[in-house]
Amino acid sequence: MSEFFDDLETRSADERADDIARALPRQIARAKALPGYADSLRDVDPAAIASVEALSALPVLRKSELGKSQAAHAPLGGFAAKKTHEYGHIFQSPGPIYEPGGIGDDWWRIGRFLHAAGVGKGDIVQNCFSYHLTPAGMIFENGARAVGAAVVPAGIGQTELQVRAAADIGTTAYAGTPDYLKIILDKAEEMGVSLGITKATVGGGALFPSLRQEYADRGIRCLQNYATADLGNIAYESPAMEGMIVDEGVIVEIVRPGTGDPVAPGEVGEVVVTSFNADYPLIRFATGDLSAVMEGASPCGRTNLRIKGWMGRADQTTKIKGMFVRPEQVADFVAKHPEIAKARVVASREGEADVMTVQVESNGGDADAYGRTIADVLKLKGKVEIVAPGALPNDGKVIDDVRTYD
Repeated sequence: MSEFFDDLETRSADERADDIARALPRQIARAKALPGYADSLRDVDPAAIASVEALSALPVLRKSELGKSQAAHAPLGGFAAKKTHEYGHIFQSPGPIYEPGGIGDDWWRIGRFLHAAGVGKGDIVQNCFSYHLTPAGMIFENGARAVGAAVVPAGIGQTELQVRAAADIGTTAYAGTPDYLKIILDKAEEMGVSLGITKATVGGGALFPSLRQEYADRGIRCLQNYATADLGNIAYESPAMEGMIVDEGVIVEIVRPGTGDPVAPGEVGEVVVTSFNADYPLIRFATGDLSAVMEGASPCGRTNLRIKGWMGRADQTTKIKGMFVRPEQVADFVAKHPEIAKARVVASREGEADVMTVQVESNGGDADAYGRTIADVLKLKGKVEIVAPGALPNDGKVIDDVRTYD
């Protein structure tokens, strides 16, 4: 097996930028022709969007907007480049929100991740992602086909049957959530059955270091990826296991929650993704997940941007004194005072009452002026604490609810 899935993984920075300069304007043009982008891209010249820096000027598309648009342009919201019946599958996520799926050409680009994990011809993958309405099962099955592996479409549950199938068929690799493999392995031990699984490809949940080590102690190398129903593969681990490498079929930006403004490298923010999938051109799609860019390239030789993986959720909407406070409102407050580097709303309790404190990174500043803007923008009065630039934690939080209800 070749070390790399293809030559895209080892492009130089200049080669990658040149390829983006050719591909991105075409993708923007595809999107602009679709009714879902009628308002947001109306005045955009696709030829002018030829870099990641130029891309950052475009509006962010949030999943909530997909749901609203699907009500007007059923069932795919006017964001799909094909007619509904032309796709291989149509899936339903909670909301409900509908997503299209393709069958061929590694449509979700999971093959790249499986290849990095050492899965390929000769492997039999026990696919324990769900096949019911949601796309995870088909996403990984599609990827297994791309690398020439066979698939046991196991789904979730019926653990004893899972063990028997893995033993009888000769399963060599697992695909599923991080914790379900342990359930299968423990059941196999209980049944006195020996399994031949040596590779695990996981997603859809947190892979804790202790669990990864337990698998390693059982002779199983476990790598994880980060994917969504809308975008497919976003980033994945290589055997170097130093961060997650961004997939070659997307552009990833890390932005301040509630905005579309990129943050500095290393700063935690919301993951915003632009996909090069011509069938479903999502432009600056906000995932609602938090992560951060890792500087430098992976020791494995893959040269694309790295991120730290999933670091929580960006949607920190919190109710204080009966009113919802949203990240977008905090961003609006900061925008009205250019001297503010960052702000954080802290929700706490004093006695039996909610208290809102707004911590502001600023060199000096007028606390009274900040208080008036807070009341105007957040519709609530709160305490103001001015702190030195860099004093607030680098955790992506703009709203921190520290209240306890014990």
